[in-house]
Amino acid sequence: MSSDAASPPPDAGSLYQAALAHLARYATTEAGLRRVLRRRLDRWGRQQADPEAAAPVLAAARAAIEAVIQRLVQAGAVSDAAFAASRARGLLRAGQSGRAIAMRLVAKGVAPDVARAASVSDAESELAAALVLTRKRRIGAYRASEAVDAAGRLKEMGQLARAGFSREVAERALDIGREDAEGRIFELRR
Repeated sequence: MSSDAASPPPDAGSLYQAALAHLARYATTEAGLRRVLRRRLDRWGRQQADPEAAAPVLAAARAAIEAVIQRLVQAGAVSDAAFAASRARGLLRAGQSGRAIAMRLVAKGVAPDVARAASVSDAESELAAALVLTRKRRIGAYRASEAVDAAGRLKEMGQLARAGFSREVAERALDIGREDAEGRIFELRR
């Protein structure tokens, strides 16, 4: 991409339009949108021939970012709680544990209490998510051979534990039959 020193300076209007364009393509959190807009400012600042002359414009634009984000939050276009709930549902269906979901949401910029609230699932949903993972990893009811020794069982338990599932959920997921597992996975994805 070529350096274009003649590009217009960023202001609240252009940042608002950039935020809308980003939101049209991606779901995001307030923190994620803030990062996107700051990167946009940084790119503009690097393109300027005179960094000292661009500094006041960048300072004003950085202050405008918060106003743009608050405007979008008030309009309902950005909601950390809605983002967390939507992402949590998708991750649960993909075989993620409640603990793993909460950690991923916090990494995306969701407040820890909002992430915990969104990632809370009932015991049956947690079991169904563990079953999705057993199917992906071809363990439990989905392993190639019927018999597994104690060391193999421990290895399978370890896979589920590293994914954030409790011992109780891991044991239930490994002990359940294939037909029952398929039914529970189907119910989770409905």
